[in-house]
Amino acid sequence: MHPRSGQGKVFPSRRLSPSETSVLHTPKHAASKPARSRTGRTRRARDAADPVLVEVTRGEGTESRHRGAAAVFDSQGRAVASWGDIERPVFPRSAVKPLQVLPLIESGAAEAFGVSDAEIALACASHGGEPEHVAVAAAWLGRLGLGADALECGAHAPTNIDAAEAMIRAGEAPSALHNNCSGKHCGMIATALHLGEPVAGYVRADHPVQRRLRTLLGELGGVDLASAIAAVDGCSIPTIAMPLAALARAMARFADPDGLAPARAGAARRAQAAMAAHSRLVAGSGRFCTIVIEATGGAALVKSGAEGVFCAALPGLRLGFALKIEDGAGRAAEVATAALLRHLGAFDSRQWAAVAAMARPTLRNRNDIAVGEVRPAEGWL
Repeated sequence: MHPRSGQGKVFPSRRLSPSETSVLHTPKHAASKPARSRTGRTRRARDAADPVLVEVTRGEGTESRHRGAAAVFDSQGRAVASWGDIERPVFPRSAVKPLQVLPLIESGAAEAFGVSDAEIALACASHGGEPEHVAVAAAWLGRLGLGADALECGAHAPTNIDAAEAMIRAGEAPSALHNNCSGKHCGMIATALHLGEPVAGYVRADHPVQRRLRTLLGELGGVDLASAIAAVDGCSIPTIAMPLAALARAMARFADPDGLAPARAGAARRAQAAMAAHSRLVAGSGRFCTIVIEATGGAALVKSGAEGVFCAALPGLRLGFALKIEDGAGRAAEVATAALLRHLGAFDSRQWAAVAAMARPTLRNRNDIAVGEVRPAEGWL
């Protein structure tokens, strides 16, 4: 499906040119001048071009608007549709975890250590720190002969409220196992062990684990990330800035890996199956990603990232997409993701009924009175 005329762009079947992907490479002197795109527009003008994707109402009025950009690609690396500036690099954050798990499988580490599909799903997760999440991570580390102190992601309380309150009542302190990224870190540790690399410092940008991931993201995205902007993610690994176009292309190749090398294609298929079979481990109780994956039986594999980033792989449609809400609002990213999935035909009527409440959530005040909603902007799709 394509956006209606005037609401987005439909692209010819082509790859982005080197000049289009060069936005990744920021010269040191760039901060002293207004950043300009290839057309010479200032960054401010370019940002203003991003359409309003989501609006928040109160009564009959619109109280807030969230601008953003989105890109849809097919598995041949061709742009299908876009809204806003898809060349601007964004930090993908946790939205690329389904891609970051691939070295665990294609390196042979998963087979060597008997990594289960549940553990692979947890490695793709931003989990809520519920007991089942913690148990899977602890058992995995135990089988490697390690404990929670091997994790370099840091500790935080469970993001699942029930799990956090239960720990408070029990007088328990959270460990790194409760970190929403603990499964991903277990996978990185297992890969390092299997390849004879040091475990200590596996989060550093110069560690082989992270160098592999930078290369992998570039290969799947069809861009050179050697000199891309990098920063430190919340769990301490590097997060590499990529254009939304590259993220969408990478997710499309994950969705339909037939064109990848056999080992990587097999890894992608196993990761897909793991996420579909263990959707509760990918996020958790009442979470958007879990609900969508479960409702579609894995036909829509969605993954959230911090600061309003979302990626999705649609294996049956052989498509991938990536979106970024400009102001970083997660509430808008979920609504935009649901709307785009529906636009692309990812839901049947039964599946849509299962996700509809999260796709257009009602806002209620302290007296449980409905006061507004978060909804896709009129005319976006």
